[in-house]
Amino acid sequence: MLNTIACDFDQARYDATFDAQKYLRQHGASLCDLIDALDDADGIDAFCDLNSAFGTAFPDAATIETAQREINRILEDQAPSSLDRLGRERNFYAADAARRHGDRVSELLTRFRIVG
Repeated sequence: MLNTIACDFDQARYDATFDAQKYLRQHGASLCDLIDALDDADGIDAFCDLNSAFGTAFPDAATIETAQREINRILEDQAPSSLDRLGRERNFYAADAARRHGDRVSELLTRFRIVG
């Protein structure tokens, strides 16, 4: 009997990595602007790690998952009042951006948890 568990696992990690890369390509500038506005050094480092992970021929799924987990933690830790204040000061919808990016990064993370 043919064992396909490892193959399925590898394909699922690849799919999760590909979806994270696709999201970063489409919405990375907006996510970067938000993280920069939050002025969180760990968030900036995590975003840079995530971005640089895709600079290789074969992105490391563990690095991508770790960076997304850190970004997700930072977005979850933001108080609504601080996001509202930030939005007024910088004239953009920080609360909406944090909610939108947080939801999507969280969704992408679940794909890694399912296969990891």
